[in-house]
Amino acid sequence: MTLPLAVRDLRVASAGGRALLDVPALDLPAGALVGVRGPSGAGKTTLLHALAGLLEADGTVRWGETELLALGAEGRAAFRARSLGLVFQDFLLFEELGALENASVAAMFAAPVARQAIRDRAADGLRGLGIDPDDARPVSSHSGGERQRIAVARALAGGAGLLLADEPTASLHRDAADRLVDDLIRLVRETGATLIAVSHDETLIARMDRVLTIADGRIEGGATHEAAA
Repeated sequence: MTLPLAVRDLRVASAGGRALLDVPALDLPAGALVGVRGPSGAGKTTLLHALAGLLEADGTVRWGETELLALGAEGRAAFRARSLGLVFQDFLLFEELGALENASVAAMFAAPVARQAIRDRAADGLRGLGIDPDDARPVSSHSGGERQRIAVARALAGGAGLLLADEPTASLHRDAADRLVDDLIRLVRETGATLIAVSHDETLIARMDRVLTIADGRIEGGATHEAAA
């Protein structure tokens, strides 16, 4: 289930007390496609990790009725498991496993009654991204673009309505990046998921409904535009 986001007075500081992120307010509707851009070191990944509850922060990050930062570590992990998918630049796949085993890895940690549904969603997601779920080759033999598609299928296989992506095209050559962008946008629109993507890739950024620019840990402004078809 996709959820709206409400952020208030979100602050992240370094161990020495230096401000890494300062977001007084940010509101996003459910199903939004949001790009986050800015120079390296500006705080883009810090924002993404704070929204996922992956680091300690002050303030409020409310996904729907869930106040994420008020939960303990186990509560935040449980929220991510049921509601949030993550896509990273470096894929983070089990290289010795096949595409379907990687995409359905969440089934290993789910209740028995939910495991087949996760496997089915993983297989459907792989097919929708052009990957044969019956191909048993280890993912180490797949191209970078194929591995990132497997990672996207994994992020959505648990039924998450929220997808956070950190430089998803950075490790890909231009043709593979363009194909991934097309399929990623199509997939999240079909599922109605919320997508927040940190990227230097202007092709990806141009496809978002809203674009946030971060500099020195602060959101400078958001440009809302009609996404490309």
